[in-house]
Amino acid sequence: MIPYSKQHICDDDIAAVVDVLRSTHLTQGEKVTEFEQAIANRVGAEHAIATNSGTSALHIACLALGVSQGDYVWTSPISFVASSNSALYCGAQVDFVDVEPHSGNMDMEELACKLAQAKLDNCLPKAIIVVHLCGAPCDLAKLAKLAKQYHFKIIEDACHALGASYENTPIGKSEYSDITVFSFHAVKNLTTAEGGMALTQSNELANAMRLLASHGITKDPQQFVEQSVGDWYHEQQLLGFNYRMSDIHAALGLAQLNKFDEMQRQRASAVEYYQTSLQGICTWLGANDNSKSANHLFVIQVPKAKRKTLFDKLRESNIWVQVHYMNIASQPYYRDLGFNSDEYPVANQVSDCSISLPVFAGIKQTEQHKVINIIKENLCS
Repeated sequence: MIPYSKQHICDDDIAAVVDVLRSTHLTQGEKVTEFEQAIANRVGAEHAIATNSGTSALHIACLALGVSQGDYVWTSPISFVASSNSALYCGAQVDFVDVEPHSGNMDMEELACKLAQAKLDNCLPKAIIVVHLCGAPCDLAKLAKLAKQYHFKIIEDACHALGASYENTPIGKSEYSDITVFSFHAVKNLTTAEGGMALTQSNELANAMRLLASHGITKDPQQFVEQSVGDWYHEQQLLGFNYRMSDIHAALGLAQLNKFDEMQRQRASAVEYYQTSLQGICTWLGANDNSKSANHLFVIQVPKAKRKTLFDKLRESNIWVQVHYMNIASQPYYRDLGFNSDEYPVANQVSDCSISLPVFAGIKQTEQHKVINIIKENLCS
């Protein structure tokens, strides 16, 4: 079976995890701190807070920015549901902004129009969560300009985008945003099995997110409200969550980071092979000229009438393709909230025509060739 993505685990990854299992700290030891610092250094962020999932990181990002009951948060309808769910967890009202047809990312022209109307209606968003779909960054400079004009906060859902860059700046630096979030789920470009991270340049936001990820508890004397009475003393300063990453997961992440550049090179090579082979056969979602994609996914766009037949044929051939993503507004839960997916026609088009092809470090060209031949047979006949 050829999956659409899979983890790339080597002996050094296994050895790193075993070393932790044989150590005295499985959960809150030095590896989490090392991993946070390594990712922060790589992308140029001042602070990094490791979590047990990308979803957890999105949740604490919203909370740290003060998102609460009665606030509005906007995001993309073409994403995993965690992008919007994280705002609902805070009691906010969610809305969506339609996407660009060529990238599947939030359309900044649509956003500008929606913001202008929201200002008239007195319902401007407190925060906007933009998604770097497939690892291709959205237009952050235009977004930041709108944020300055309309006074909203920006969260980058970069769960696909470790290794990507925008105008030669690494995604994760949060140069145009308040907080950036990564995911290290098993199918991501770098995995900790499960895990995530929130990155920011703000001391205040970092302190808040670190508290939120660890029950609202601090053991740092410099953060205490009251005077410490002994080494056992700690304070719960707010209502937090158990969103912490373990040393076991962080050790795997550190080992993965040692070969991340090579894994990224292999992904880029696989995507280039698809693009060359499928030129004129179909189109695909891709990055804008001012950015570099992390190539987390390679999503082709095929005629809606042919999508299911091609999808089924690939699956029957033991090629486990997937769809990224169904329009979130079409999900039953969101329909019950009053959403109508027809209000986001480009998102519907992108969703209805998408098939994610296999892309991962270590994929063989013979495997890709099998995929390509089936596509040609079904789209060129």
